[in-house]
Amino acid sequence: MKIKNDLILIKVLLLLSLWGGGVAVAQPVELVVNASAPGSVVQPDLWGIFFEDINFGADGGLYAELVKNRSFDFTNTPLMGWSPYGLVEVRKDGGPFDRNPNYVRLTGKRELLTGTGLINEGFRGIGIVEDESYRFSFYARTSENTPQRIQAELVDSKNNSAGRIVIEVSGKEWKKYQGEIVGRGTDTHCRLNVRLLSYGVTDLEHISLFPAKTWKGRENGLRSDIAQVLSDLKPKVFRFPGGCIVEGNDLATRYQWKNSVGAVENRPVNENRWNYEFSYKFFPDYFQSYGLGFYEYFLLAEDIGAEPLPVISVGFSCQFQRGREEVVPLNELQPYIDDALDLIDFANGPVTGKWGKLRAEMGHPAPFNLKYLAIGNEQWGPLYHTYLEAFMKQIRQKYPNIQIVGSSGPYSGGEEFERLWPQMKALKVDLVDEHYYATPEWFLNNARRYDNYDRNGPKVFAGEYAAHSVPIKKNSFEAAIAEAAFLTGIERNVDVVYLATYAPLLAHVDAWQWNPNLIWFDNLNIVRTPNYYVQQLYAHNSGTHNLPITRNGQIVAGDDRLYASAVIDTQKREIILKLVNTSPRARNINIRIDPLARGMNIKSEVKATFMSGELHRENTLQEPLAIVPQEEILKMGENNTLTVNVRWQSFNVYKINY
Repeated sequence: MKIKNDLILIKVLLLLSLWGGGVAVAQPVELVVNASAPGSVVQPDLWGIFFEDINFGADGGLYAELVKNRSFDFTNTPLMGWSPYGLVEVRKDGGPFDRNPNYVRLTGKRELLTGTGLINEGFRGIGIVEDESYRFSFYARTSENTPQRIQAELVDSKNNSAGRIVIEVSGKEWKKYQGEIVGRGTDTHCRLNVRLLSYGVTDLEHISLFPAKTWKGRENGLRSDIAQVLSDLKPKVFRFPGGCIVEGNDLATRYQWKNSVGAVENRPVNENRWNYEFSYKFFPDYFQSYGLGFYEYFLLAEDIGAEPLPVISVGFSCQFQRGREEVVPLNELQPYIDDALDLIDFANGPVTGKWGKLRAEMGHPAPFNLKYLAIGNEQWGPLYHTYLEAFMKQIRQKYPNIQIVGSSGPYSGGEEFERLWPQMKALKVDLVDEHYYATPEWFLNNARRYDNYDRNGPKVFAGEYAAHSVPIKKNSFEAAIAEAAFLTGIERNVDVVYLATYAPLLAHVDAWQWNPNLIWFDNLNIVRTPNYYVQQLYAHNSGTHNLPITRNGQIVAGDDRLYASAVIDTQKREIILKLVNTSPRARNINIRIDPLARGMNIKSEVKATFMSGELHRENTLQEPLAIVPQEEILKMGENNTLTVNVRWQSFNVYKINY
């Protein structure tokens, strides 16, 4: 009987040793970090963010405006987003803004039992917080000899009043009026009722509502919580404004940066590329007010310490239009090139020039010090390199220090990718923009992708990437850990990959076209995904040089389901190790720092940060902290060896001071 019981015990212990959360295998893995051989310089701009106005990421998202279609200029549907009642007429004769010509005329009559006004639905509602202030403003005129009264009232999701203000309008000339509404209650789905309380005629234009608390307190500002979460990433490069919206549904709806600067009231509304891209995600109310424009993008980049990287049209509309795409004739390309040259002047030029003067008038006399410019987005086909060359000749001649980013097409490989790369090398672009949306398995299998890239050619900008889990795409820990493993390969090859940005960045939970995304939000709340925390841990621990980290003399890139990279920060005197265990079992690992650089004295205390969990888990509005980084303090052992029990399915960062 005793022998039988012993056999049962042995089997139980064996099962425990193989169980994902149980005892680690007995034989430890040995990793060696050569601290005496700092390798390639980690580019200071390596880790960044990419913003595209998709998923209601600008209007309804980062841009803090709470009123949809504030100027009544949505194409063919000037009252979209508004529910008029009483006598409301859209007019365009004699409006205050020539590039946003529409306004509304409200007529109040005693016999109208409903009164006259409009109700704005906001962006899937208007979020307000109790006791917070909201800046209400509009432009108005009246033909009446007596003042007319306009009431603005917030109505909550239960049809209760949630705050109001009454403003008097007088005079036949257009003037701006403004005041503050204090929220009564907290609600993510309010509406704004703008009502004429007087009998007579009053014209209104550019009806706007902003939270008083915007990012940096700016009047035409950004939603402070979203901007703060972006800042918390500590990104060093900021790519904007897209994406496919740069190209537009056609050339007429391409993103034209000159329409996005100057007085915010006179920036013309544009159709958003994503309003009807997917029939099952049809959003006919998705437009671009350009309130968040190139000036605001440059300001945000400066605020968060990131290098701006604008993307401009190369003269192609979106090529995914399949048979409906447009290409401007090559002999008519000069206005597009002029736009590029003028953009550089707007960003960097002296205040004595046309565009530098405009920048100064908008509030920023100092240059933005633009150094990157991407020409085209995901372009392919036999014409792109010819068009790109036309841009490059004039940009190189006038602004030789601008680093130019070319395209390798929309895919990570294939015929177009293989054709475009040699063309980019021949043109001597500074960086080539590579995009890859693929399965977690692809990311794991491509951790060695850049090990054999040409060290003498253009550098890589990983401009858009995200792991797409199957069969349902979501921001699961499975996707995040696969990205973490892939990024060890980027960190090992920082002499090839100079920039990297996850995409897309933002998504409104009630109005999205694409997933997964780095950050999700509703009208009041925000969710950092597991993918966000992976990006943050890389950006916060970038180091100054990479270091060799090996197992049996070989790189650690997937064998035995382990991935590792190492960097050193010579300024902070830190060695930082990143270790990914995609195995369903814990691992005992000895990490030896050997040999040491001269004068290096390893400290005993090691800060460990880790993320671990079930692969299907994701962070949501209901459970925003399901997968988050956790910290613990470890002790360095003898012979400068750190012994760690690496959790199953985990991403780990170890910071060793010396």
